[in-house]
Amino acid sequence: MSHNYVIDVSLDANGLDCPLPLLKAKQQLNRMSSGEVLEVLATDPGSQRDFAVFARQSGNVLLSSEEAGEGFRYLIEKK
Repeated sequence: MSHNYVIDVSLDANGLDCPLPLLKAKQQLNRMSSGEVLEVLATDPGSQRDFAVFARQSGNVLLSSEEAGEGFRYLIEKK
């Protein structure tokens, strides 16, 4: 079941290895307002675990985590 979220900011972290996708996402979220949605595109398989743990620890909401083409797509709602 696919949800259609409004994406406020898109971050292309393709080709970056851990922990860079997560660090770049954290930096971007710090510049965003509560309720905004960040889309992150990444190719690092370790990013799946990283984003799940980050969402639990940070209080932000991981709306979606899915495989997309050669990589992964995450939607994170800033809290």
